Amino acid sequence: MTSPQDADALLDQVGPALARLRRRTLRNRGDLTRNMVLNLIAEAPEEMTVGGIAAEMGVTQPVASRTIAACIADGLLRRGASQADGRRTVLHLTTEGEAERRRLAAEQRAVFEAITADWAPADRDRFAHYLVRYGQDATTWSARRHT
Repeated sequence: MTSPQDADALLDQVGPALARLRRRTLRNRGDLTRNMVLNLIAEAPEEMTVGGIAAEMGVTQPVASRTIAACIADGLLRRGASQADGRRTVLHLTTEGEAERRRLAAEQRAVFEAITADWAPADRDRFAHYLVRYGQDATTWSARRHT
């Protein structure tokens, strides 16, 4: 059993560990930001705007706008009118954007498999399950905070 001090020390390492995971699972920094934008749009429960992307990423609207403009220029996103309010501009994945999202996910899976290659299969599966669960619960938690 872990002592309370050891548990505290372990939990103090979670934030830095998550930051390292985020930085090191894609080959280049541009892919990291692009992947985040594509996933935010694909997984959004409602229409996503530039402002919504900025809020989700925790960046200013001009920073988000530059990333989105690059994705549009690369053919990964398109702008469209909101179905709920035609005056608003929302973002949509293109077919190429969905393909890029799948490519990045495959790259992340390959990195995960390489990093955990020496793990027991049960440990790798358990960790993958908890990591997915953590991501789902983080999304639920964040949505509750913003309502």
